[in-house]
This record gives sequence, C-alpha cells and structure tokens, in this order.
Amino acid sequence: MSYPPQTPQKALPGAYVQTPAHQSQALSQQGQGAQSGTQRSNADEIQPVARAARAVNEALSQESQYPDLDSYIGQGISSEYEVSTQAAWAPFQKSKMYTIPDRIFEQYNRAQVSTIMGLFADFNHAWVAIDNALYLWNYTQSNPDLVSFEDASHTITAVRLVNPRPGVFVPSIVRLLVVATTADIILVGMSAQTAPDGGKQVALYSLKMSAPVKGLDVDVIEGSHATGRIFFSGRGSDDVYEFTYQQEEKWFTNRCAKINHTNRGYSTFTPSLLFGQKAPQEIVVQMIVDDSRRLLYTLSSQSTIRTFFMRSSSGLDLVISKPLGQTLSNVGHMTSQTDLISPSMSIVSISAVTAREAAKTNLVASTSTGCRLFMSATSAYGASPNSSTAPTSMQVQHVKFPPAGTSSPQQNQSSQSTQLTQYSNAPAINTSSRALDPSRTVVRYAPGYFLVFVVKDQQAGLDHLFVSAPDTGRIAQPQLQQNPIKYPELALWLNLGSRAEDVGLASAEFSASLGPVGFGNELAVQFDKPTSEIAILTNTGVHMLRRRRLVDIFAAALRVGGGDEGLEGEVNQFVRRYGRAEVASTALAVACGQAFDVTSDSRLARISDPEVLELARKSFIEYGGKPEYPENSVLDSSVPPIDVVRPSPRHAGVARYISRLLRSIWSVPIIVENLTPTGGFQVATAVSLVKLQDISRDLTKLKEFLDANKSFIEGLAGPEARGNFSNKKDEVSLLAEHRALHALVVLIDRVIEGIAFVLVLYDEKIEETILSLANETRQQVRNLSYEKLCTTDLGKMLAKDLVKAIVNRNILSGSNVETVAEALRRRCGSFCSADDVIIFKAQEYVKRGAEHGADSDVCRDYLNESLRLFKQVAGSLTMEQLQWAVGQYVALQFYAASVQLCLDKARESDRGNRALGWIQGGRPQGDKRAEAFEARRKCYDLIHQVILSIEQSKTQSPDYEGGNLSLAGRRREEAAYEIDHSDDEVFQTDLYDWYLQNNRADELLAVQSTYVVTYLERRSSDDIAHADLLWKYHVLKERYQDAAIVQLALAKSQFDLSLNKRIEYLGNARTNASTTRPGIVRSARTEVLREVSDLLDVANIQSDLVQRLKSETRISAERKPSVIEELDGMILPLSVLFNTYCEPAFYFDLCILIYEAADHRVGSDIKATWQNLFEHTHQQAEDAGQALQAYEKIAEQVRSLGNKLGLSQTMFPVGELLPMLKRYAHNFQPHASSETWVLDIFIDLQVPFETIYATLENMFYNDEPPFQGSNRRLIGNDIVYLAKMWFQHSIRGSGPPFAGQDNAAAVSQMLHMVMQVGLDEPRLEECQNLRIRIEALLR
Repeated sequence: MSYPPQTPQKALPGAYVQTPAHQSQALSQQGQGAQSGTQRSNADEIQPVARAARAVNEALSQESQYPDLDSYIGQGISSEYEVSTQAAWAPFQKSKMYTIPDRIFEQYNRAQVSTIMGLFADFNHAWVAIDNALYLWNYTQSNPDLVSFEDASHTITAVRLVNPRPGVFVPSIVRLLVVATTADIILVGMSAQTAPDGGKQVALYSLKMSAPVKGLDVDVIEGSHATGRIFFSGRGSDDVYEFTYQQEEKWFTNRCAKINHTNRGYSTFTPSLLFGQKAPQEIVVQMIVDDSRRLLYTLSSQSTIRTFFMRSSSGLDLVISKPLGQTLSNVGHMTSQTDLISPSMSIVSISAVTAREAAKTNLVASTSTGCRLFMSATSAYGASPNSSTAPTSMQVQHVKFPPAGTSSPQQNQSSQSTQLTQYSNAPAINTSSRALDPSRTVVRYAPGYFLVFVVKDQQAGLDHLFVSAPDTGRIAQPQLQQNPIKYPELALWLNLGSRAEDVGLASAEFSASLGPVGFGNELAVQFDKPTSEIAILTNTGVHMLRRRRLVDIFAAALRVGGGDEGLEGEVNQFVRRYGRAEVASTALAVACGQAFDVTSDSRLARISDPEVLELARKSFIEYGGKPEYPENSVLDSSVPPIDVVRPSPRHAGVARYISRLLRSIWSVPIIVENLTPTGGFQVATAVSLVKLQDISRDLTKLKEFLDANKSFIEGLAGPEARGNFSNKKDEVSLLAEHRALHALVVLIDRVIEGIAFVLVLYDEKIEETILSLANETRQQVRNLSYEKLCTTDLGKMLAKDLVKAIVNRNILSGSNVETVAEALRRRCGSFCSADDVIIFKAQEYVKRGAEHGADSDVCRDYLNESLRLFKQVAGSLTMEQLQWAVGQYVALQFYAASVQLCLDKARESDRGNRALGWIQGGRPQGDKRAEAFEARRKCYDLIHQVILSIEQSKTQSPDYEGGNLSLAGRRREEAAYEIDHSDDEVFQTDLYDWYLQNNRADELLAVQSTYVVTYLERRSSDDIAHADLLWKYHVLKERYQDAAIVQLALAKSQFDLSLNKRIEYLGNARTNASTTRPGIVRSARTEVLREVSDLLDVANIQSDLVQRLKSETRISAERKPSVIEELDGMILPLSVLFNTYCEPAFYFDLCILIYEAADHRVGSDIKATWQNLFEHTHQQAEDAGQALQAYEKIAEQVRSLGNKLGLSQTMFPVGELLPMLKRYAHNFQPHASSETWVLDIFIDLQVPFETIYATLENMFYNDEPPFQGSNRRLIGNDIVYLAKMWFQHSIRGSGPPFAGQDNAAAVSQMLHMVMQVGLDEPRLEECQNLRIRIEALLR
C-alpha cells in the first residue's frame, strides 16, 4: 500500500532544498499529507528563465500603459508645479555653453541693414543672416569652419530648414534651406555627414530654385516633414502662401512658384472705409505643421488661431478660425474671472500636439501671462478627426496656470535644502500668479517640456527662463497620491544672462511608444534612449539644457542629502512620490553606474562617487520592501502557498530595471533579411551592434552587483540565509522571494549570453550562415526575437542550429573549428557549451578520416578518436548529431562504433534506467516512464538501420575470401558481437521486438544472450507467439525441462487455445520432461512429468466429453455451440466435468475415468457407476431397438475403459465387474451369439487368468443368485472355457502349465467338481478331455 509523499518530489527552482522547516510550522503537516501528494504548484513547473521572462513582460506591459496626455490633463484647470529650489531636484540642468565664434562677430560688425540668428539644433549648427549673406557653423566645435550662402541679392528676412519633397532631389540632399529675402524666396540644398568626432558636417548647394515675393516681407516659414510642402507668410498680410517646386518645368507649371491659399480675391481691391485711426494690420506671427493630422496651424498678431487642412492634392483649406474672443469664452466656462486670461493678454506661441502623443488634444497655446491652453479639435458630431478628415471646431479643454510665487534663478542656486516647493493641496487653484508675466515667447516639446522666456526688465532686455517637465513618476502611479492632482510638473528657473534668439531640440524627438498610451513614459526609456537636449541661442552663445532623468535626480539627492544620516529621509521622500518599486529600480540603476551629471568643466560623466554608489546600494537593500503574503488567498487549498506570495517591491524594481534595459530588443527579431540595391541577399540587425554591446555591458554590471551583494539582499542569498523563522508565513514568503529573484538572475545570464551569441553570429558571415539553414529553420530564425532566443526551448534549439551552421561553414572553408567553437563556448556557453566544442571536434575528426579512405589506418585512427570524444559527451548529442555520426560511421564501415555510440547515447538519455522499470512493470499505459523508453528507442532504431546496412554490405563483399575471414567480414562480426553481448536490457528487449515485427524469429532464436529468456518470459505472459518461441528456444538449447515447464504453462494458460492445442502442448511437455539430460534434478523432472501426465489425463477426458457432446442429440441446436465452446478451451477442473457435464449426461464411462484421474477410491461409488454404465448402455440399445446387440456395446466399453484405466484394481475391479457382467448376461442376454463374451472381454484385456479364475471360483462356491441350483452349471461352463484357454495359453509359453503344478492341481480338482454339478454336453466332453491332459502332466 502506497502513501502520498510528505515532501515535494522535486525541489522548487531556486528554493532552499536543504533548509528545514520550523518545527512547529513544518510545511507538510500530518493533517495535510493527503493533499501534499496531489497538490502541486502550477508555478513550480515553470523554469526560472520563463518565470523571469513573465516578470519582465509584466513590467513592460505595465509601463506601456502609462497614461496618455488626454487622460491626465482632463477638462478643467490646474496649476500644480514643484519648483526646485535646489539643483539636485531640478528637471533640467545646463550642460554646456558654446560661445559664438569671433568670425561671426566680425561679420556682424559689417552689417548694414539687418541681422537675424537661428538654430538648426538637430544638426548642431547655428546660423546668422547678415544683410544678404547667410553663415552656418557647428556650434559644438571650438574653432568651426563657416559654411556660407552669399548668392542672395537682397536682404535676408527669414531662414527655415525643411525636409525636401520625396523624389525631387538626389538622396544626398537631406534638407532644404528656405531663404526669404525682400524680393524672392530661394531654395538651397543641404547635405550632412557625420564627422569623425561624431559631429555633423554640412554643405550647401545652389538649386537654382526661387520665386518672387516682393512686397510680402516674408518672416514666417514652415515646412511639412512628411510631404516637403513649404508654407510662408509676411508682415504685409495674414495670407498663407505655399512655395511649390518640382524637378523640371512642365507645360502649365513652372519649376518653382508661390500660391496664395487664403486670398479672397476682392479684398485687395476693396478700399478702406474706416474712419478715424487706422486699425493695425493682422499678420501671421507663427506657423506650425502637424503631419500626423495633416493640419497647418497659424497664429496671428491678434491672437487668432486658424486651422488649415492639407489636402493630398496640394490644396489647403481653412477649416477653423478661432479668434481670441472665442478662446476667452471657452476658458470662461472653466474658471472665474482672472486677469491672467483676459482681453488684455495675447497668445504668444502655439505648439502642435501630434496624434501620436494625444488622440484628442491638438494644440497648446501659450499666453503672454504664462498660461497654457490645451485645445482640442473635433469634426462633425464631436468625433476626433484623423488624417483623412478635417476638423470643424476647436475648444479649450484644459488651462494650466503659472506657478505660484516669483522665484528667481538666484534662489535656485543658493539654497542647499533638498526640499521642493511642494504641490499645493489647497482646494483653490492659483489663477492669479504673475510669475510668468510677461512671457515673451514660449516653446513646447514632447512629451511636455515647457520653456517660457520671461522679460522682467524691459529696459535690460534679459530673459529669465522658466522650464518645466511632466513629473513622469507621479503621473505613472496616481494611486500613490492621497489627493491626485492634474498634470503634475517639476520646474526650475534659469538665468540666461542674455536674450534668447532661437530654441531648438538638439536630440531626437521624444516618444516612448507608437501611440498616445505610453508615449510620455520617460522612466521607461531613461536607459534606452539618449537624454533630451535643448539648445538655446542667445546673443552670447548656445546654451545646452539637458533633461535630467529620475536616476540622475536620485543620485544627486543622495550626494547632497547628508550621507547615512539623511538617507532615510531622502529615500522616504522618493518612496512617497514614486513608490517603493520605482525607488528600488532607480537605486539599483545608480548603484550600477547609470546616473550621469555635468562636471565642473561642463562634461557629462557617470557618477562614480563611491559614497553615492554605497548609499544607492544601501537604499536598494534596506528599502526594497518585503514580499507580501495574502493570508486570505491561502484559504484556497488548491493553490500552494508559495504561489500566492507577491514578491517584494525590490523584485519588481529589479524586473523593471531589466525591462528598461531590454525594451528596445526584447520583441525585436535578431535578424532582418533585405535585398541590396543590386538584388543581393543581405542580413541586417534590427538593433545596432553598438546598442547590443551597451545592453550587454549594463546587464553585466547588474549581474556583478547582484553577485557581490548576494548575501545582503533578502531572498537572494540562497541556502546560506537559513534561519529560524518565527512562523510559516515568513518561511514561505522568503522561499517565494528567492524563487523570483533567482529567476531574474538566471535571465540576466541568459540574455548576456544571448547577446554575445548574436554578436558572434554577425561576426561570422551571417549571410552564408542563414542561407545554409533548412527552409523551415530559416523561417523560424526570421521570427526569432531576443526574448524567444533567451527564454524558450525553441530559441535554444535554433541557436544550436545556427552554431552548427557556423561550424559547418568553417569546416567547409578549412578554418580551425576548435578555435571557433572555443570562442563560442567562452562568450555564450548556454548556446555552445564545452560539450558542444567536443562534438564539433569529433565531427571534424570524422570528416578528416573520411578524406583518407575507409580502409586506411589513418582513417581508423581518426574514427577511433572521434568515437572516444562522442562517447565522452554522449548525453549532450542531439538526435540529428547522432544520426549524422552513425551515418558517417556506417558509410566508413565503422559498424561496431556506431552500435556503441547509440548504446551510450541511449544509456545517457535515461541514466535512472526508468525505461527498464517501465518494461518490467508490464509497460503500463500513460506511465511517464514510457517517455524515457521512447527516447532510448530512437537510438535503437539507428542500430536497426546499422543491422540492415550490414546485411546489405554482405551482397557487396563476402565474409570469407580464400577461406579466410575478410576485413569486411571481421568488421561485421565486431558489430554482431557488440549487439549480442550488450548488457543494455532495454536495447535487447527492443531488438527482439524488432526481430519479431520484421519476421526475424529465427534470428532471435539464434541469439546467444541471457536476455532472450528474460525477454520471452516477460512477453509470454500476454503473447502466445512469444511463449512458443520461448519453449522452442529452450529445445534448441537442449533445456528440455525448461521447455516442458513452458509448454505445461501454455496448456494451463488463459490464452485463447483450443483443447486439442492444449493437449498437444501437454503431449510435447511429457516428451520433453521424459528426456533426461545431465544436470537435471531427478525429483524436479519427476514432479513436472507427474503434473503433465495428470493434466493430460484430465484433458483427454475433456476431449472425449467434447466429442461426445458434438453427437449428443439431447442438447438443442442453439445451445450446443456454446456448450462445446465452454469445453473446447481451458482445461476444466474434474469436479466441474463430473458434476456439470458427465454425471448429468449419464456419461458413466467418463465418470469412471474422472474417478481415476481424481484418485477417487470409494468402492461403492465405483461399483455403482459401473452398474449404471451397463444399465444405461443396455437401455440405449433397447431404445434403439438393438437390445440383442447391447452386450456388444457393453463389451466394447469395458474393453475401452480397461485399456484406459490400465486394469487398475481400484477403477477396474475384476472381482466386481465379472459377476456384474455375468448377471447381466444371464438376465438380459441369454441368447447372445457367444456364451463366453464376458470372459472374452477380460481375456482380451489380458487380465491374469489367475484373477479371472479366482473370481469364477468364488462365484461357483458362493452360490449367489442367479447362479444357484442348476444355474451353477453356467459358472461351471465358464470355468471349463477359462481352464481350456488358460491351458492353451500356458503351453504356448515357456513356463509350466497354469504357471505351476499347484495351480494345475487346483484346476484339475475344480474341473472334477464342476463335472459333478453338471455341465452342458459340449462343455462336459471338453472338461473330461482337459482334465485327462492336466492329469497326464501332473504325473
């Protein structure tokens, strides 16, 4: 009887397998024992790397759900800022200041008419237009070269850098300079190249493209990045023009032209009817293009915002015009009257919000009082427009008021406190702050960088810069806030010390996702994308503002937070704001060297201050939280406690940090197949190799940190962290924490090796490697992402295929495989282990051997060495590698080696020999051990193929040549020896199965192995064919006793055998058991022989019964087949045969035989049965009308039984039978044709004459009826007849008459007596003559 195990059958991945449970709270308690055997964790079946991958995917999914702009601004108003009073918490910092070159000032001093300046920040260039000349320089260089454009004939009024229309210019023209003068507008081509120092080098090209604009005084230019369309306007009107251009002139269109999209035709000629003072002319002061919605926004000098829809046919439709009054009306519904939003203020700037950033918000308008108006455009029925539909109305959705107070940049620099000006939790929002009034110009960049240039002193003309950015951490986790606020921002004041001329984004436009949800999540990409940088051009130089990431802010706060004493306060402040998991992730990043800061010499450098790194380490270790054990969930007994534990925020922080490192590659394919311009095949990487190296470096640092601090991190230490747990909850919680953290560590290792593998792949002529793959494998590789490569079995398998392809390519090219394989092993051991290196080396030896020919000694040396190596790593061989090796060995006639290698591989694949246990257990269905057998059988199938190959080779080269064993024959014999003498019982079992399945029974019987008997005995229990082979095998090996035992078992078996077949088995068994052989114990042989004989007697009786029943007329035709079927099968017990069949059917002769077989010696029963036999036989004859011939049937039955019974004195009692028959003859057969038929029966059966004589003598003297009186002569007649027959028989022999004188004298005397009684006349004469002869002999 089995009991469920009290402990899990296998350790949980990463669990403390050696840690004992607390005595009072053991995990497996007596009352729960019944459940522990069946209750299994669903999670413990998950491999560590899969568990970690799930944690990373959850982290990525969580960060992808970062709220979109529409959701966190909402409809209404807000004024929440945290204005930093200390540099540590500042959202931005000045990273560098580049001065304007002296050569520019030299040119500036020569100006006669006008000077304007600007930035091409995305190319790191600034420009200045001095009169009719334009100069560009790379402001990042200390002594840059000037790139000039001096072809303009008139004074330059505006310059803009735009994208060219696709297909118009050669690919080297990456941008167009749109240069507006007082007379015309000119296109200048610009190319750009990356300099060795990483900067940009630009060149200008004259395109001979221009259009007249005289009188427009163009000062506003904007271009569409997507379509290359160019729009402009001037100081003379509020019309919107487009500059069109094409490659060449056409019939009805010039190469360049301008189009007025807003001129109403008659307005130009309508005279002014205004009386009194002339109203100021409304002009366009700003244009913005939103390609995502195909919209062009304009801002006029009267604060009117107009929206144009850019049709695909180069048209431009005015769809919305929103005067300032309407804007004020919209705001009036949101807030009470405020001076900040009134007719006296103006809109100084507009910024487009793309559809990628927000689905509803289209535009942000900034006022001169520092307010931001978030505006939404809708189409008909209030639906949000898309790129194919134009909006019809625009409304203000949200108003962000300026921050409270009048903080200045000087205050920021002087304060040493790390505290911030906290968000106001007051119910009333400050709608009267003049902190940003007057705002001269405002710039906004995604995902919400807000730069306001405020002029507090109009005479000085110096700008104070207010810059803010969304507080991403708080927006991402609003649930942490007791009083959730709208649109929280971090801000600071900066003193530029001059006037800003232009602002540009020096880095790529920010986006964390392809859609609004997740778009603004700066935390998610802080380790994945370059930090945003903004360039501000002033009359003193270019100031660079760097966006500070949370990791930078945290590191700076630790640096100025007061060391160990202030650590708790700093960390708790971050925890309150961003949550413990985010703090753990950030602290871990700082500890791993991810934080940067600007040094005193304006360099951006990693923070490597040991004190800061130590504080970050302590923050991660001491403030990472604890796992959560939800006790209510454990009430569900179907879920193991370890699976309901929620790992600590520390674990979430590690998973979050890993996800942020991997987000750019996690779901990206490792290869991208392309075609070159010439049609060639090319494989590229979706992620740059430099990026991969950076990720690998960061992961390595993370791994080193975790390894170095393993003993300090709760849950990561492993078994050495065992201790006394106060309760079960603590123990289970720590086990769950360890399992989760251990999984992440495993994933880190796997990804590092995965990246290393990809780098090796691209170093090894990847195109040739990919082309060498099978089509199916190649398609799988195309779809293989870094996640699948590092976390799935499929990825590992495909990596093995790629490694093999690399090695094969190197083998074909003649390269040293060992060098390549060893390099793979060192860099990515999970994908190319030490065993793989040995396998590759063995494969190379095989190929080298093949080059020297199968019959050469050099080939044999190489093959033997390859076999040694293959056997050394047999457990690591894949089936494909094994098949390859066996195929090569067979081709080189290395048959024995192929058999050995297959056997070793099979043994290594099932080191616990579970397959043998399954076989010995009867091969139960659904048993998991069957999988082990199937794995081994794949190896054995290869041996079967080797056998077939050997047989086929015999037709090509005989075993003997000239009477001597040939080389080929010797190799075949070696293989046969390996097969026959293998001690792998599982293999022998499978081999014998294969023999029988392929009609090779003779080969099985010829095998010289002890496993044959074991195999046949095991299979004989359920297959008669195997049982037949077993006794035949014993006979061939002259083990007759064993053969008899098998045949006896077959006769007694449950197999569907006929009775005759069982009798045949018993007959053969008796023959085999009767055969004597040296070494057989006589008693054992006798015992078997006796059992066989006894069972054969019963079987013969049953066979007679079957034959009798077949002719039986007393059974109905319907029932007879079933009765015969019951008997024509297994040998039934004698009691069944007697009681069920023979006695009820009056088969008394069979009853007598049953008495004999059962050794039933009750004389009365035997006598009664004989009597019943005679009576029943007579009755049958009488019923058939053959009463006179009944004696013949009785005589026949007595003779038959006498022969079958062997004249047994018990079953064939002559002393009883003879009187019975005599009485029957007297009573029922007085006129029988033979008076001596009764005596003839016994004489024919060779019953001794003495026995018959004694019986007749007793009958004569006993004087029993009916032989009394005159009837005694009947007995006397029989005595005379018997004496005559006895005399004749004795004189024919060599002995004396009647076996001696005594008997002769007694007979003579008896004859004398019967003559006195009286005899029939014939008998009297015979008696006299016989007595005379006897007397003569006695003299």
